[in-house]
Amino acid sequence: MKQIKFTANRWKFVLLPAAIIVLGIVFLIIRGGFNYDIEFMGGIRMQVDLGTAYDNDELVKLIEDSNGVKVTVQKGSVDTQVIVKTPPVEENVKNEIFNTLKEKYSLEDSALMSTSSASASFGTEVQRKAFIYTLLAILCILVYIAFRFEWRSAIMAVIGLAINVFVMYSVYSITNIAMNTTFIAAMLTVIGYSINNTIVIFDRIRENMKQFGGKKGSSITDIVDNSIKESLGRTINSTITTLITIVLLYIIGVSAIREFALPLIVGIIIGAYTSIFIAGPFWAVWKQSERDAKAAAARAKKSK
Repeated sequence: MKQIKFTANRWKFVLLPAAIIVLGIVFLIIRGGFNYDIEFMGGIRMQVDLGTAYDNDELVKLIEDSNGVKVTVQKGSVDTQVIVKTPPVEENVKNEIFNTLKEKYSLEDSALMSTSSASASFGTEVQRKAFIYTLLAILCILVYIAFRFEWRSAIMAVIGLAINVFVMYSVYSITNIAMNTTFIAAMLTVIGYSINNTIVIFDRIRENMKQFGGKKGSSITDIVDNSIKESLGRTINSTITTLITIVLLYIIGVSAIREFALPLIVGIIIGAYTSIFIAGPFWAVWKQSERDAKAAAARAKKSK
């Protein structure tokens, strides 16, 4: 295989995740924020079988005009089912919304398949815990990699993870998928999967550094490029085999499974991408610059 210049083209490789993140910010501004589910914002969630196909926009207009409540709707597991979400409201408002649907679509009481509610304070607590647990996971990874390799490796690995997290947020922003506890599960899964790929590459770099790093004329950037190339087959194969399962889940799964699978698919791809094209190459340049600085200082000292 022809040697790929991973380190020399490192800034070009940053463009893809940067473009996704910028696009996510644009959609976030356009939509005025994320589509938080009731688990994050509090409110009521009702799943109703209307018995017929429907138009989301028309249904939103019907409920808001009739009940004066801002709602969001999404498809259920089948085309006739709808999931209606509202901000925190009184119990009687929930009943009024269902009565509106009953009257419009001539429904029976059994058409209300499920209902759940959460307070605004509960949603705030969920968001707080999600942030803390994600931060804790990244901190533990930082300590582990710093202990197993070195602090520069830990920093570059965490930067790669940060890019993964921002891309995940961008996917939710672009697709307008409801952000709930499924988001936490997807994000932590991607973080764990990505760091595994990164550790494999850093492990190969460490082995090659021990073998070739001390040889005259050896370049850290060349060693890293070769190490990534040697790890490329394993990383790609493990990513593809994982994606096959998740893509099948997305194809045959119900709406809730698809909302989990789609960000996971993107996250696993971008996780492998940052492990290959960002973490190692930027570490190599950082380490090479340090070696060059030490060599220059030694030459200057010797010439005095």
